[in-house]
Amino acid sequence: MTTPAALIARVQEQCGPAAVEVVEFLGETTVVVASGRILDVLQALRDPAGTPLVLTDLTAVDRYPAEPRFEVVYLLTGYHPPIRVRVKARLPGDQPAIASATGLYPAANWLEREVFDLFGVRFDGHSELRRILLPDDWEGHPLRKDFPLTEEPVEFVDHVPKVPSTIIPKSPPQP
Repeated sequence: MTTPAALIARVQEQCGPAAVEVVEFLGETTVVVASGRILDVLQALRDPAGTPLVLTDLTAVDRYPAEPRFEVVYLLTGYHPPIRVRVKARLPGDQPAIASATGLYPAANWLEREVFDLFGVRFDGHSELRRILLPDDWEGHPLRKDFPLTEEPVEFVDHVPKVPSTIIPKSPPQP
C-alpha cells in the first residue's frame, strides 16, 4: 500500500536533497522542493509503484514582501488508495521562473498559463505561454500583492440599480 511517507521516501531516494522540507498537517503531506529540481520530484511522484499520482491543480501564492516571494503549488492526487501530496517550489520576486510540467502532466498546460497570466510566473519550456484569462493588452498581473487597486466606472444603460437596503427583505422582530 502506498502512503505519503512511502512517496516522500521514494522522492528522497531518487532525487537526493531535492526536498527542502516535509510538513505533515491534518493528514496531508506538503513537500517544499528546490525550484531547480521540480521536474525530478514530480517525475518521482508521478510514477510510483502502486498508486500513480495525477496533477489535480497548480497555482501560485504571492508572499510579498517576503523573499522568496512566490510559491508555485502542485496538488497531486492518487485514487486507490486516496492520497494527496502538495508540492511547493519557492521562486524569487524579481524574475520568477520554473520549469514547465507539461511534459509530465499535459493537464498543466492551462494551469501554467493561468499562473503566468495572474502572477507573472514564467514556465520555461512551455510551448504556448500566453495570457488565458485577461486581454492580451492587459498590463501587469492582478493577483500580485503589489498590483495597484483601481476602480472602473460601470455605465448602466436604461437601468438604475436598486439600493441593497430596498431589495433585502426585512425580517420581523423576534419576541
